[in-house]
Amino acid sequence: MNILLNGRGGKVGSVLAPALEQHGHVLVETLADAAAMVDFTGPDAALPNVQAAVDAGVPCVVGTSGWDTEAVRDAPVTVFYAPNFALGAVLMMRFAEEAVRYLPRAEIVELHHETKLDAPSGTARATAERLGGVPIHSVRLPGLVAHQEVLLGGRGELLTIRHDTTSREAFVPGVLLALEKLSTLPPGLTVGLDALL
Repeated sequence: MNILLNGRGGKVGSVLAPALEQHGHVLVETLADAAAMVDFTGPDAALPNVQAAVDAGVPCVVGTSGWDTEAVRDAPVTVFYAPNFALGAVLMMRFAEEAVRYLPRAEIVELHHETKLDAPSGTARATAERLGGVPIHSVRLPGLVAHQEVLLGGRGELLTIRHDTTSREAFVPGVLLALEKLSTLPPGLTVGLDALL
């Protein structure tokens, strides 16, 4: 598939570009040559990039968090957005959603690299929504990539569900899955890898 990769030189894009090519995709420079657009840029760039792709009739896979996804909810082409493309992170959210039924007191601690622009992260916001709006604590420090733990407390016990991304290579399988399923999704916004699993 011909793919326009926005953010190719960024932290995720620099890992994603060679992985896409290794899996038979061709990276192109313009929307006119693209069958799909993948965006891992920043919150300010994502929406204009997605709107340009929608205007060009090009479906999108977006991993940038912190942008106004509602603006493309009814787009005439598919816009797939996931706050996290790591399969383990999706499982962490599922497990936490099950656990909160039995241990309803929960809080989220999310930790990311110091250059992450949004706080709380998209993953933490998505997890909090699934758990009924629990509090989120954000940490931004050097030495981190992407980490999240959900703490669920009960009388005399604490359950911790944690996911650690130690390399951005963890996002590659989720992006490849989204590209594979892109043609099966309806027009408009689809959110989360859960929709594909």
